Amino acid sequence: MSVSPTAEKIAEAARSILVNEGAGAVTMRRVAVLAGVSPMAAYKHFPSRQALLDAVAERAFGELAGGWGVRVPSGGSWEERAFGLLEDFLDFALGQPHLYTFLMTDRRERARRFPEDFAGGAPPFGLLVTLAEEGMREKVLRQDDPLEVTLALTASVQGLVQLYLGGRISLEEDGFRELCRRTARRVLDGVRK
Repeated sequence: MSVSPTAEKIAEAARSILVNEGAGAVTMRRVAVLAGVSPMAAYKHFPSRQALLDAVAERAFGELAGGWGVRVPSGGSWEERAFGLLEDFLDFALGQPHLYTFLMTDRRERARRFPEDFAGGAPPFGLLVTLAEEGMREKVLRQDDPLEVTLALTASVQGLVQLYLGGRISLEEDGFRELCRRTARRVLDGVRK
């Protein structure tokens, strides 16, 4: 589906505000001013603030999925690829905390729900499900439900990120990343074959 240049400008303005200040700062009036259009033009392309935020979320998830997994070449070992995806996740969560919170933890009407919306390979979770399935085929991981194994592998790190972003973990970023790696390794050891 083709998106007009004006709709692109409006969505990009909304994303810019969201990334810098959080979803609560996104208003149709602010977005219109930043995009250089009238508020009515913004409403013409997006009938509501929620419709605009939904469009921003869909695009952001697509961009995330497209950029994850490039850190380690496909020839890398299963574990190298798994930890490469962990690093991609941490780069995203720590580099764009407002966008991370909006996409991963904020309550949203159209947010994906586990398990029904994740079974079809919801980006970027789908990359991890594929990796879990691969790990089971290669006998790196025990046979189990790939969705639930992926949830087990990701939930602990997501929880740590929430604590870190909330100021509850008093480590510098490098130390925090090491904590995430150690935690992921502990969880991985629990599902390993």
